[in-house]
Amino acid sequence: MLKQRDLHECHSLYHLMIDPAVFPYVRNKSQSYEEYLFTTEQLIVEEEQGTSISRTILNETGHPIGTIDLYDIGNKTGFLATWVGIPYFGKGYNQRAKESFFSELFLKHNIETVFLKIREQNIRSKKAVQKLPYVKLANEINSPLYHLINYTQHHYDLYQVERMDFLESRSAVNA
Repeated sequence: MLKQRDLHECHSLYHLMIDPAVFPYVRNKSQSYEEYLFTTEQLIVEEEQGTSISRTILNETGHPIGTIDLYDIGNKTGFLATWVGIPYFGKGYNQRAKESFFSELFLKHNIETVFLKIREQNIRSKKAVQKLPYVKLANEINSPLYHLINYTQHHYDLYQVERMDFLESRSAVNA
């Protein structure tokens, strides 16, 4: 379901990303295919440097359908960014990708907290994240960070996933 990023999938991903229903919510927007290739190369380098972790989301047949990233990694925390192409909306890919990615982050990469900032008007993403039992709305519990991310023109809700909450939720499901 997830694989390390490489340049071979960029063509498929670029065409999914530029859809008007997806593009406004993509963190690393690219205006051309060449720019998307460059951005992907940068993400691969950032992962080698330990400042990001980026994966391609695959469907059941192994085709790339979106991406999931942890960026601004520092002090065992980072921010999550994810998107899937419109043909894959509402089919559970985003939730399964998050579950798999959180497992990797918390079990292999020593991450303790993952933050998610979601634009207030992005109802689809907010509903999706609220379905996850281990996600907490953090506007008040992490007020300094909430105010920091809302210094821009966009207004975001802040969510967070703690390592222990995720692991406890997983063990409750497996029990």
